[in-house]
Amino acid sequence: MDKPTIRPATAADVPAIAAIYQPAVAHGLASWEYEPPDDAEMRRRFEAILAGGYPYLVAELGGRVIGYAYASAYRTRPGYRFTVENSVYVAADTQRTGAGRALLSALIDRCTERGFRQMIAVIGDSANQPSIALHRSLGFTFCGVIHSLGWKHDRWLDSVLMQRALGAGDARPPGPLQ
Repeated sequence: MDKPTIRPATAADVPAIAAIYQPAVAHGLASWEYEPPDDAEMRRRFEAILAGGYPYLVAELGGRVIGYAYASAYRTRPGYRFTVENSVYVAADTQRTGAGRALLSALIDRCTERGFRQMIAVIGDSANQPSIALHRSLGFTFCGVIHSLGWKHDRWLDSVLMQRALGAGDARPPGPLQ
C-alpha cells in the first residue's frame, strides 16, 4: 500500500476531519464526547488550535483525507506552555496502515520545531492497546492510569497517560516558543 502524504490541514479539510471524528465519538472510546460535533463546531475547534500556534496535520492518500492529528495545550496555565497534548484519529477503513504513525511522527517533529518540550498522550481507556503501542513505538513512556475516570457506552473507562520529551526536553531551560 502507498504511504500517505502528511501536510498541514486547511479549512477545506474540516468536513473530512469531522467525518473521521464523528464515528469515533458515536462508537469509540478515544473521545469521551457523547454527541458528534457538526462541521461548524469542528471548524471552530480547528481555528482555535491554529490560533493557539499549534500544528494541525492531515494524512492524505489518493486525494482522500484518511486521518488527522493536532497538538493543543495540555493545560492552560502559563507554567504548562511548553507542554502539548496530542490527538490522532484515522478513518476506520484505513487504521493499522501506518497513517497514525506517520501523523504522530510528523506532529512530534512540528512541535519540536516550535519549541515545545514535552508531549502528553491522554489515551481513552487502558484497553486501547493499538494507541498505547503506537505511542510507545515513538518514544512515549508510560506515566500511569487513572482508573474509572470516565463513563461512556455503559461502562467505566480508564485514562492512560504517556509522555515524550521533545527536543532538549527538561535537560535545559526552555527558550521562546516559535
